[in-house]
Formats: sequence, C-alpha cells, structure tokens
Amino acid sequence: MVLSREARSRNRETRSRIRTAIRRVQEAGSEEQADELRRVAVALVDRAATRRVIHPNKAGHIKSRLDRLVRAHS
Repeated sequence: MVLSREARSRNRETRSRIRTAIRRVQEAGSEEQADELRRVAVALVDRAATRRVIHPNKAGHIKSRLDRLVRAHS
C-alpha cells in the first residue's frame, strides 16, 4: 500500500512536470525560446518513458507534437 501510494505520487509529479513543460513551449515568445524549452520537455518525456511512467509510444507522440509547436513559432 505504502509503496504504491509513493509511486503514484511520484508518477503524478512527473506527469505534471511534463504538462507544465508542454504548456511553456506553447506559450514561448520566440522560436529560439520555444526550441530551448522543447529540449527540456523532451528530456522529461524521455526520462518518463524510460521509467515507464508513460508509454514509449505516447512519448513519441508528445515529442512530435512539441516539434510541430516549435515549427509553428517560425
């Protein structure tokens, strides 16, 4: 019980960090800033996928979406 509760808490924090990073990319002012924030978000997503917090395929979808967001800034 205790272990699963702790893991659930950690996983929620990780997913929250990912959502916040994605939101920051969306709200970036310039293409350079968006690209820098995308790198941070991709690192979080890759780490979460490696640790199976999110499915690896979902990680790919998120990274593709981030790339499209950065291209839209140009």
